[in-house]
Amino acid sequence: MASNGLYNTREAAQFLRVSEASIRRWSDFGLLPSHRVGRRRERRFAKADLVLFLGKPTGQAQPAKPEVSSVNVGGASVPVRTHVAPIYSSDAGGLRLTVPFLADGIRAGEPSFLAATGPVLERYARALTEQGMDFAEVIDSHRLTVVGWPGGTVADALANWEQLWGTALAGGPTVLRVVGEMASERSMFGSEADMLAYEEAYEVMAKRFPAVTLCQYDAREFNGEVMLRVLKAHPDMFELHLGGFLN
Repeated sequence: MASNGLYNTREAAQFLRVSEASIRRWSDFGLLPSHRVGRRRERRFAKADLVLFLGKPTGQAQPAKPEVSSVNVGGASVPVRTHVAPIYSSDAGGLRLTVPFLADGIRAGEPSFLAATGPVLERYARALTEQGMDFAEVIDSHRLTVVGWPGGTVADALANWEQLWGTALAGGPTVLRVVGEMASERSMFGSEADMLAYEEAYEVMAKRFPAVTLCQYDAREFNGEVMLRVLKAHPDMFELHLGGFLN
């Protein structure tokens, strides 16, 4: 730490136990206060701000409006910062929770994200259209963002989410609604093992943001060993009514 009591980017990253890229993003988005020093305008961070940030979930930096504490998922009140893994065994079952969840967010102006490709994405397009929405328009207006990172690494995927969420939160606190169709996301990684490592890392990262995430698992696509590890990566499942997430 410098003699003036300020941390540089590397030291701040070590203090918060995150990457330097995360520190820079949070600083750019105004979520983590920083100072610019010297001719090169390098970032510096006060220890008091870092300590405060440790105890404050990302997304609360601008109290422009009250933060929503829960959202409705399948008739149940689910707290913000929840990360669950609904399991389904039919196309209709795969849409039962997620389509109303996304539609409610789109109507409420809450940033909504969908990780899906191919026929799965087409099912969502049809289902949201049946909800009275113009699917192309909600995409063009950025009320719904379709997410993908073909061939990415775990670090790439987490950085992608942080970038998207930081931009969404720039206008003040809101709820981030996320649906990840994991049969689609599996194809975005080099292997199924990478996908599971990503899920475990996402569980830690997402708790810093006001997000509710439904990681959808098609039981027709994954074996029992994978599903066991999936449940371990989603501890919130055991604090809620697990049966409501089996479709």
